[in-house]
Amino acid sequence: MVFGLCLFFWGRRQCLKRIGILLAAILLLCGALCQTAYAIGEGNVDNGGGSMGEGTSSNFWSAGNEGVRVTVVRASDHTPVTAPIDLTNKNPAIQVHFVKTCKLEYSSGAGLTPSASDYIFVRPTQALPKILSSKSLGMASIAEIKSYFTDEQVVRSIANITGVEFEVLVNGEYRLLLEPVIYVTFQDTRLAMTATEAALYDEVTGGAVRARLPTVAFQNLPLSMFLEVADLGYPVWNGPTSGVRSNHEVKTALGLGVVRFHEAPPEEPEVSVYDYEYRANTEVITAVRVSGGQSDPDHPVSVTFNVNGRSYRVNHVYYPEGDSQLAWIRWTTPDTPQEMTITVRVRGGGSAEKGTIRVNIVDLDENPPPDPNADDRNYGFVRPSVPGNAQVTSASWGVWRPWWYAYWVWHSGDDDDDGYWCDHGWWEFDFDRYSASLSGSMTITPDEKSPTASGKTLKSGYGIAEKVTTHVSTNQSSAVTAAQNAVTYFPEFQYQGFWRLLERMGGGYDMTHEFKQNRYSTYNRRTHFTPIWYPDGSYTPYTWLIDCWTPAGMLSMNLTDSVTISGNLWSDWHIAPQKPE
Repeated sequence: MVFGLCLFFWGRRQCLKRIGILLAAILLLCGALCQTAYAIGEGNVDNGGGSMGEGTSSNFWSAGNEGVRVTVVRASDHTPVTAPIDLTNKNPAIQVHFVKTCKLEYSSGAGLTPSASDYIFVRPTQALPKILSSKSLGMASIAEIKSYFTDEQVVRSIANITGVEFEVLVNGEYRLLLEPVIYVTFQDTRLAMTATEAALYDEVTGGAVRARLPTVAFQNLPLSMFLEVADLGYPVWNGPTSGVRSNHEVKTALGLGVVRFHEAPPEEPEVSVYDYEYRANTEVITAVRVSGGQSDPDHPVSVTFNVNGRSYRVNHVYYPEGDSQLAWIRWTTPDTPQEMTITVRVRGGGSAEKGTIRVNIVDLDENPPPDPNADDRNYGFVRPSVPGNAQVTSASWGVWRPWWYAYWVWHSGDDDDDGYWCDHGWWEFDFDRYSASLSGSMTITPDEKSPTASGKTLKSGYGIAEKVTTHVSTNQSSAVTAAQNAVTYFPEFQYQGFWRLLERMGGGYDMTHEFKQNRYSTYNRRTHFTPIWYPDGSYTPYTWLIDCWTPAGMLSMNLTDSVTISGNLWSDWHIAPQKPE
């Protein structure tokens, strides 16, 4: 990658070339008049930390070189609605940073985007409290952090900077996502990064960040903020509050806090008796994370999954000390609904996060709509809002790949001629990154047997046809399935109670789905009949495209399309007495 005239090498053991210090554009926080402070939100944040090493002249962090990234997020679907802003008391001269991206976007598959452009930050009039604990400045106070980010004047300033009206921001529909930021010297380069970015960058550099900045980047930074209550799709952190944490722990549960408004009741954590829910007769990926010690070709770890009486063994599960690795299998679920228990056994020096995996296999083809009748009525019908299920259209994961670093040492004997060379090398690790993305579209059209349909307009009582097209892209096809199931829900049933599981047409990453043949159709058409009573206007089925499985979880999409109802099929019928001859 080329930034200006500077070439950055993204690899193990290769240093970032030093670049000239860039002028940081300073945005002044819109000042608030000195008034009595009122707390208008509820802080969902806790912290920890620990002692830190001294660092070196090329790799170090100085206490107080920190900030907080703030993003406004819609609570209902966890979608960021503003660009992130970085608040700091410092004037950091940053040479390299990552284009501002919040943790939610990284969790959805966004990658690191390095930049040597001006690092934009905001110095608030009301100074930030201490965020990271350190030996020289002491422990950070979580009470002070909560008080600061729930202070009315601070929230008003954040609203002003982000362009969100204050009354809108605090109406209960939005939350503030907080992420601690550090300003460090890494390989002689001044760098700004959040905890999530530190973990992602460590993977990109093959562990170089962890090797040089272990305590600040993987202990004090991520543990400076974590959740007390599950929120925005992230869990409560119940792990240790000190000690170096793994990249997986950082990415999934650390380095974030949340501010709620109107004292909304905390979300209850989802309680499920199952670890996975799969559909019948579907190819799936089941994964566990393995950690503990170091796994390399000299000390290998293997994982065996026992599924329904059959064993699947995964060999060569490698990872560096202090980190972890996903191990997964690809298998096809049974044809019938059932509960299953998958046992996981690890051989070698590591251990799996789960020894047993509880699976529920369901059949989605059990609730098709009933036969519509010509005299059906629904006088109290009100058009429902189109629903939305969980949607994840991209995922990323990686595999640690060990390689031997040869370090030859001369061992001299009694005579100079008796010496010998001996390789005292060690295993190094590169992190090979993989990803997958899902795209799709849905098309609804009047059935060809509808005699008076025109374009996308038809009369109620006639049928519609549906086609869902999908496309999956990946650079590791052995670990990714097609998007195998599509389930369509209809407005006349308030998008619940009845649905149609579409039929897979063809296979592969460009699989299509259509209605199954309707047993109530005279011509065995692939159709769904609109109810005779449906009012004129838009008719919008909703489809959830699911079961594109990856080691990082399932990809899915929400799809909709509409036709227009105008009149009903009775207007196509005319009955009159026969004229006499």
